[in-house]
Amino acid sequence: MTAAALELTGLTKVYGANVAVDHLCLTIPQGSFYGLVGQNGAGKTTALSMAVGLLRPDSGRARIFGADVWQDPHKAKELVGVLPDGMAMPERLTGREVLTYLGLLRGLPERVVAERAGELLSVLELDQAETTLVIEYSTGMRKKIGLATALLHAPRLLVLDEPFEAVDPVSAATIKEILRGFVAGGGSVVLSSHVMALVEQLCDHVGIIDKGKAVAAGTLNEVRGDGESLEDTFVELVATNDGGVKGLSWLSR
Repeated sequence: MTAAALELTGLTKVYGANVAVDHLCLTIPQGSFYGLVGQNGAGKTTALSMAVGLLRPDSGRARIFGADVWQDPHKAKELVGVLPDGMAMPERLTGREVLTYLGLLRGLPERVVAERAGELLSVLELDQAETTLVIEYSTGMRKKIGLATALLHAPRLLVLDEPFEAVDPVSAATIKEILRGFVAGGGSVVLSSHVMALVEQLCDHVGIIDKGKAVAAGTLNEVRGDGESLEDTFVELVATNDGGVKGLSWLSR
């Protein structure tokens, strides 16, 4: 039996009285472009942080292509590239220096790092900013150099937390093209977002998280149903305002 690209079993994280992630179970098939959607505060970032080894769960397990993230972290982290939301960067290095530093830190040969860094900077349209310090990068450039660091070691799985947030349309188009090519070449992608139209455009599988739990998961068509948009399905599953949206009387003329 083929191992899933990412398998989450009973992942739980509690902060005081707040249950951020509540026994979350999800299976991301190999070769899928998987969208993880939910409202702000639904637990997406916490779940993905536990899934890739950035945050230790209170209970539950995460496996990447069968490798347990916490029992075999070296193997698991070889297989995954991660772009966290709000990823911190060495601000006083150039883009090439960031890639060189992280590539060598991963144990890649110097020649391989140099070749891959050059290709990534070119494909992500960062080669013109090769001598620019990261502190001077725009938001879109930061997202693209973050994606470059995630791709540098040739992972089989990419886990991206809000990779398009605050990104301009030109940079977004470049990132989309790279991700589609990665999946077409046999890679797997997990992308979190609260923008339903983006997920429908890119993803073939989707999971909806609400209050730390998976309330729906499967192929895009299975989750959204016949004739419905993902946004309609999402609102039906997670909306709590039964009385509808009330008008603001003081704005009426």
